[in-house]
Amino acid sequence: MTAMFIVIGVFSGLASGLFGIGGGVLVVPALAFMAGFSQEKAVGTSLAVLLPPVGLAAVLQYWRQGDVDLKGALWVAAGLFVGAWLGALLSLRAGEARMKVAFGIFLVVLGLWMVATASKGVPTHPRVM
Repeated sequence: MTAMFIVIGVFSGLASGLFGIGGGVLVVPALAFMAGFSQEKAVGTSLAVLLPPVGLAAVLQYWRQGDVDLKGALWVAAGLFVGAWLGALLSLRAGEARMKVAFGIFLVVLGLWMVATASKGVPTHPRVM
């Protein structure tokens, strides 16, 4: 089980560094399907992972490139603090089955939106290395 947790962490960390995702999109489903966690336990464990400075190395790399807005990050963090608390209250009241359906719908809508905006030729800003 420990090896599986490490693989989940490494894969999620790689995705986090590449795409800015991890917890909700990768860690929660991986813990639910691979480790057999309930939806609530998977979410709670994913949130516990965020407590230490997990993304510090990636943030430092982006900081060196001038791609971190510290003021914006602090405001988003404040919003996350309140939003995560409210989300936890709602999630625990909704129940596991409803949350699995809601999470699946969220991922599908997010995926469709990403594909739609990419196929419209949204301008990108390539970085010269």
